[in-house]
Order: sequence, then C-alpha cells, then structure tokens
Amino acid sequence: MRLEEEFSHCDNYDEEEEPKTMSQCSIGALQQQQQQQKFVVVGYALTSKKIKSFLQPKFEGLARNKGILFVAIDQNRPLSDQGPFDIVLHKLTGKEWRQILEDYRQTHPEVTVLDPPDAIQHLHNRQSMLQCVADMNLSTSYGRVGVPRQLVIKKDASSIADAVDKAGLILPLVAKPLVADGSAKSHELSLAYDQYSLQKLEPPLVLQEFVNHGGVLFKVYIVGEAIKVVRRFSLPDVTKRELSKVTGVFRFPRVSCAAASADDADLDPSVAVVFGICLNKVSWLNQKRTSPSPFT
Repeated sequence: MRLEEEFSHCDNYDEEEEPKTMSQCSIGALQQQQQQQKFVVVGYALTSKKIKSFLQPKFEGLARNKGILFVAIDQNRPLSDQGPFDIVLHKLTGKEWRQILEDYRQTHPEVTVLDPPDAIQHLHNRQSMLQCVADMNLSTSYGRVGVPRQLVIKKDASSIADAVDKAGLILPLVAKPLVADGSAKSHELSLAYDQYSLQKLEPPLVLQEFVNHGGVLFKVYIVGEAIKVVRRFSLPDVTKRELSKVTGVFRFPRVSCAAASADDADLDPSVAVVFGICLNKVSWLNQKRTSPSPFT
C-alpha cells in the first residue's frame, strides 16, 4: 500500500445519497491530498457493462471504508503514467491491451495484475482449459471428476460429421466456441441432435458429448481459502424419446449467466448428491494447492 491520502471530495459516502465514484476523481487531485489514511489502490480497466454491474456506489463506499480505493484507468493515456497502483484489475481483450499489460508488469513488478495475460490466454481456449482437468486424473478421490469426451474442430464444417464418427462421439453433442473471451458470441452454445445437422455449426469450436445433469450447473469461485459456489440454470436433460424424434441444431445464447441464477431452485436428489461430492473435491483440491492454479 503506497498511497496514503485523505480523499475528502470523494469520500463523503451516504447510503441515501449516491456518492461520486472514483472514476470521477482524477489521480492528480488525489495525490494532492494530505496523507492520513492507508489505502489499497485498485486501478481498473473494464468494459462499460462490467463497470455498471460491478462498481455499484454502495460497493465502492464499502470498499473505501475497508481501505480499498477503486480508480479508473484512462485507456487514452500510457498506463505507466497513471497510479501508483497496488492492483490492476482488468477485463479487456485484444493484442494491444495484452502487450500494454505485459510491458507494465515488466516495469512495475510490485503491482499485482489480475489476471496476468498469460494465465488468461490459457483459459481463453476451451481445449486447453479442460485438458488441465483431464490431465489431473482425479478419479480416485471424493468421487469421480472428469471431462466429457470432446473433439476440436478448427475449420471446414462439412467435415464435422466424419470427424465425429471417427472419434466415436455419441450424439447429442454440445458445440461451444473454441475461444472463451467473455464476448457475447463466446457464450453461445448449440445442441446438435443428428449427424446431418453438424454441418450447420460454425468452427472453430469444441464438440462435447452431452451429459444429463439435471438442468443445473455449479460455478465455483476460489479466492485464497474462501470458496463460493453459485448455481445456474443450464441445458435441460435430454430424454430417450427426444433422441429418437428430435433432429436439428438448437441454439442457446446465454447459458449459465448471472441472470440464470438457480440458487433457489429445487435440485434433483441425484444432482444434489453429485454436487456434494464435487464440493468435497474442490475443498480437497484447494487444500492441496501449492502454487497458483488456472482454476482459481
């Protein structure tokens, strides 16, 4: 923590009155204040949508009360000319921004960048993301954890049916964009019921055998020793009757987004048991971690 200042013109927080966010306060003005209180300064570079959903006035007020200050990064100015920051929090994409962060990390090794570009790149690719789980071979402790059989198709949709047949994948198949970069397109899923419909898909993509899972999935967030689990509605189960009668490709634009919360939904008993097993697995893995992991 390197910025010790009084932010009188930005710190008058009242729950009944919407306070100014730190994005409205310039760093230059902040650095002219008298040093009185220690703050962890978080410079953020987020999309306008993420700022609206994440940086709520009450959240910023609570953070300031805890000694955490959020300051907007001006993308039109060199990053090294801004700050000083203790943490750089970002959710932007593109080669230019990635290079800016890499250069900044080289010149400011004392600043924590969340997340490092190389770690993000690893998780941007659904093939490499899931391969990590398969390589860990977690089938012998606290129940079985695995990855559905999958196939990567990088181009030529007309060859998908033959590739699926050679790989021995069983329909229906879930089609996911290969790149998971947070864009609207990367969240689109398709469910293909028959061989003929596979040519309607758009590579590059990952094909996975669909596994019935009660129409609910679990998202697990790990920060240090804290584990947070949320439930989201997912693709519905596929019955044998549907398999025998349904054909074509069905598209699902926003599966498992925050708006699809299933925290209050009743769980199928079998799904609840599987969830308990998986949560035990997550806790066990968290205890075993000895180095930073792409799953956190």
